[in-house]
Amino acid sequence: MTATAPQTNHLLIKSLTYTMFMMFAMTTDSVGVIIPEVIRTFHLSMTAAGAFHYASMSAIAVAAICLGFLADKLGRKKTIILGLVLFALNSYLFVVANSYAVFVLLLSVSGASIGIFKTGALALIGDISNSTMEHTSTMNMVEGFFGVGAIIGPAIVARLLLGGVSWKFLYVIAGTICIALILIAALVKYPSTMKESPEPIDLRRTMHLAKNVYALGFSLACFLYVAVECAIYVWLPTYLRANAPAWAAGTTALPFGLSFSLTPAFMVAYAVSIFFVLRAGGRFLGAWVTSHWNWTTILVVFSGAILACFLVAMFGGPNEAVFVLPFSGLFMSVIYPTLNSKGISCFPKSEHGAVAGVILFFTCAGAALGPLAMGAVSDLFGGLRAGFVLATVFAALLFIGMLYNWLANPTLEVLQRSDESEYGLVEPVK
Repeated sequence: MTATAPQTNHLLIKSLTYTMFMMFAMTTDSVGVIIPEVIRTFHLSMTAAGAFHYASMSAIAVAAICLGFLADKLGRKKTIILGLVLFALNSYLFVVANSYAVFVLLLSVSGASIGIFKTGALALIGDISNSTMEHTSTMNMVEGFFGVGAIIGPAIVARLLLGGVSWKFLYVIAGTICIALILIAALVKYPSTMKESPEPIDLRRTMHLAKNVYALGFSLACFLYVAVECAIYVWLPTYLRANAPAWAAGTTALPFGLSFSLTPAFMVAYAVSIFFVLRAGGRFLGAWVTSHWNWTTILVVFSGAILACFLVAMFGGPNEAVFVLPFSGLFMSVIYPTLNSKGISCFPKSEHGAVAGVILFFTCAGAALGPLAMGAVSDLFGGLRAGFVLATVFAALLFIGMLYNWLANPTLEVLQRSDESEYGLVEPVK
């Protein structure tokens, strides 16, 4: 596949992609704040309310693997606009919905539309990059804006509820942003993509790609990473409330006569917020780091640091966990976008949509099955500590995989070939 477009369009296309990821993260990562309101309104059990998370994640996964090929068949622009139109129309329907079943249906449609335009956007990153290294740097920026959306969304819901406005209007806000994105996306000139695959571009080809050792390897690594990440923002608040940290809080003097006290209550209340802020900030920093350092080294060091945080939390207890687990967000920041980027870059641009769909499928599977497995293990052994032991095992497996990747570097040659064939470069990949 070749990609050509005026350079002046690249900045606008990147900005559109960044805003897209921020917009849908505002909805998907606000579920934790919305669920208590849904439980109160419909008198649901925790299991039933959990469908607000699993419905969208499952739909993203199914759409990604079943429809990811659309980005290669229809082109990036048509696929992105198709997904955005579906998302916008569906978002406005939240206002008139009043039943639990309808909300779950709308969340499923929302997830499917995200699966469509996200795979199109992920494939587009290859078209506007000049090397596999730039691809990774851009992917970190994209996921950084996703992290910003994950912070903004819950804050908007909290503000709406404080003002007596329903959480449903979060989707109106997201839908309105989406309409603006559709209009701009329809007007901007995207890089033209030429299909060079002799095979039919359909679901069968996607299933064939899913068996490829590189697609499968990076997909499994993403699965493990997301399972570890979800342990923090899904189960950490519950773990800390059940195992309350306790220490003698001191007061720190600040300029202008202000003071600050780092109390256990403060850390429990803001643990997940601290995690999200560090994850988002780390991804913006990761855009620079991955341009200057060997990516295999970055992943093994950062995955090792994540494992160290979980080990300290498990062997230390809640007093340690309340600090090291939120702080692990800084180390988690670059893992997923880098794995996603390198996994996609192992393939020709003509297959980026399908491969992005395969990796996204495993990502969503990790987001759904990881917390589910932690909950089941916690119920079996009578406490969430057992669930976090399982998450520590996931972190250890991720580190072992990254250690092998660093020592053996199995993708070195394929990424070098990709730089030469897809981007016209001859310099070695870092």
